[in-house]
This record gives sequence, C-alpha cells and structure tokens, in this order.
Amino acid sequence: MKLREARRRLPVVESLPPGRGRRVLPPPRGAVQRPALAVWEFTRACDQRCKACGPRAGVARPDELTTDEALRLVDELAELGVGEVALIGGEAYLRADVLWVIRRIRERGMSCSMTTGGLGLTQTRADALVEAGLQLVSVSIDGLEASHDALRGTPGGWRRCFEALAHSRKAGARIAANTQINRLSWRELLPLCDLLADAGVEVWQMFLTMPHGNAADHPELLLQPFELLELFPALDRVIARCAARRMRFWPGNNLGYFGPLEGKLRRLQQEDGHYKGCSAGRTGLGIEADGTIKSCPSLGGAVNAGGNWRDHGLRALWERAPEIRYVEDRGVDSLWGYCRDCYYAETCMGGCTAMSEPLLGRPGNNPYCHHRALEMDRMGLRERVEQVAGADDEAFAHGLFQIVREPKVAGALPVTIEGPRTGREVAFFGAGTPLERAGETLS
Repeated sequence: MKLREARRRLPVVESLPPGRGRRVLPPPRGAVQRPALAVWEFTRACDQRCKACGPRAGVARPDELTTDEALRLVDELAELGVGEVALIGGEAYLRADVLWVIRRIRERGMSCSMTTGGLGLTQTRADALVEAGLQLVSVSIDGLEASHDALRGTPGGWRRCFEALAHSRKAGARIAANTQINRLSWRELLPLCDLLADAGVEVWQMFLTMPHGNAADHPELLLQPFELLELFPALDRVIARCAARRMRFWPGNNLGYFGPLEGKLRRLQQEDGHYKGCSAGRTGLGIEADGTIKSCPSLGGAVNAGGNWRDHGLRALWERAPEIRYVEDRGVDSLWGYCRDCYYAETCMGGCTAMSEPLLGRPGNNPYCHHRALEMDRMGLRERVEQVAGADDEAFAHGLFQIVREPKVAGALPVTIEGPRTGREVAFFGAGTPLERAGETLS
C-alpha cells in the first residue's frame, strides 16, 4: 500500500487524547509493574546499512505482523497500561500502514514517538505521520557530517537528517535527536550540540555504542573503558551547553553510574538523581516486528525473548515469562568480577544489561562505568576490552570480549585478564562460569 492511500483512509478527527506518557506509579503490593514504555521495531526493513546497527536492519523480518495484527497489539498495549509507544526499525515509515498504527496508539490514549535515521523522511511523510497523531520525532545523528556519513554508509545522510528535523518540526511534531558515542563521534559532541539547538531540538539522548549486531563486526568503533575518563569531562561541558541552549540532555541507560557527574546526568530523569539499575522488563519492553516480546529493545536471542505475541498474548508474557521478568527476579549473586564487590552493587546491579551481555556473554560485570574507571585510575590501573570471538549474522548477535586490566605505564604486563562467561542459556541466573573452565571454545 502506498503512503497516499494509507493517509487518505485515515479517519478525520478534531482532536486526539494527549497521551499518558512515560510516568509510572509504583504497583500495588504483590502486583507486577505496568510498562511505561514499549519500544516497537515496526519493521526491520531499512534504507540504510549502519555500521553500529544492533538488529542488522535492511531486510524485513520473515512473517512480520500484518496491519490487523499490529492494531490488535496496540489494543493490548493500552490494556496493559503502556504510557508511550516508541516506533523504531529498521525504518518504521517504510510501512505505509504505520499511519493507522499511530492513529490507533493515540486513540487508545498512549503517547507516540518515532526514532528514525531520517534519510527518507520527506515533508510529505512528516505531514502524514503528524496528521496520524505522531507527537515526537527523534532523528539519529552520530557526530558531525563526515563521522555520521561514515558510520551510516550514506553520503549526504547527515544533511538529510537535519532536513528531516526541519520537515518534522514544520509538520507540527516536537523534535529530538539521539547520538551514539563512539570513537568517531565522541570528540564532536560540543559543536553538534549547537547545531541541534539551532535546529530546534528539544531533547538530546546519548548512549555508548553497544557491541552487538553490526557493531560486533566493527569493534574499532567502541570506546575503551579507560577513555571514559576523557569522555565525562567532555559531557560535563555538553550538559552545560545544553542547559544554556534550553535543550534537555537525556542519558541512555548505558551511560554514567555513580561518578561525580551522575547527578547532572540524571537530574531530569530520576527524582534522586542517580541510576537505579536496568529497566528491562521492569518499566519497559521491546517488540520485534514479527511479534516477539522481549524485556529489552536492544537485546535479542532466546534468553531475552519471552515468546511471541501471536502465541501467548501480551499480558501473559509481560507478567509471567521468565525472560521478561529476569531483571526483576535476579539478585546480587548474578553479579561477578568487579561489579560483585562494588559499593553500589545492590543499586546498580551491573548497569545496562544490553552493554554487558554482548560484551562478556552474560550481564553482571560492566567495565563501561565511570565510577569503576575512576577507581582503576586511582589505583594506577586502566581497563580495556579485546574481542576474542566474532558474531554470527543474526539480529542482535554478539561476539565475546575479555577485559584486560593493566598498569597505566606503557608496555607493562596485564594485572588480570577477565574472560567471558557462559551465557544465560546455560545458567539463567547466577554468575555463570568462565568459558575456559566450562570446556567451551571461544570461536
């Protein structure tokens, strides 16, 4: 179906509900928390081939949800109490029926946003999306022009991102941006800040590039953990510039953790201004284009997928699937390495699972932590990661890395090398077993 036909068949309405948004109250005692946010990969089809794409987007998944199925799933999202649905891809706008899904989301009282690479977000598309009810458009812009276009593999793509922002704003949507922090982009954040503010961006989200999907094939993109010592003073300047330009800084879940900048990072995100652990399956869920329901939108594989919506329905999966409830049910005995004995262990629980699992095979030990990098530095040490196994070509597939802890003196031998561990398909809870001891190979 063409966009024009889908737009023509949208019912004309005078107004739509404002949407509940992401705020969520604590559940009654003994009840399961409702999800505040559902991140929905509406299709894996994409018009770009980005070097850091987690789902390895490009071609639609086999057996993606039909229009009727997608509309029924929207109804179940509303019945479960979801406040906001964020449409992602691939590129959600490549399916013209996204207009009907946006309209149903809004009719059912939920907020609706879209994250896009922006390459094909023309004025006609933006007008149609906003007419359907889309409220916020977040465009992915990863550094300045040369860095962004190299990462996205699309010459001219950076300029079209800014055109997408302008088209969305003209259509009446609020506009935001999101940026991966990696070796190409991290030194360009301050000048990018002013360009985004000049474009009218209201919210800017940042997160570290995760070592899965296409990024697992390009480990040279990843920052080293010891480079956080340079990154966070730069982020401090970015946060100040954002405040001066009246643009909200929004840290991703894999950024920060109890360093001296934590309060500034999360003052708009958390009432008490600090990270409270992974939110996967606690206040948020992910949906893959074929109806797979998972705890985290940035992870894949059987250990993160509760099952398919077609088979079980949304509420049963959210409330009872062990894979969805994993983060809520695990304890500190699932932590290992440095994180197990950290002062912040019970609160932080090893940080973002979508960072640590693709890195070391299972959550619970995360070297991408500002506090940890500072402690290493205080002891005259630093940590870096080395890839020891590559990834297959599946969506969100990851390789394996090891953590090398070494003196900061050039040429010094490592103090320890911490290898990857058995995944949760072997031991769902707990700290797992070092792969060498489990008799498994790394390649």
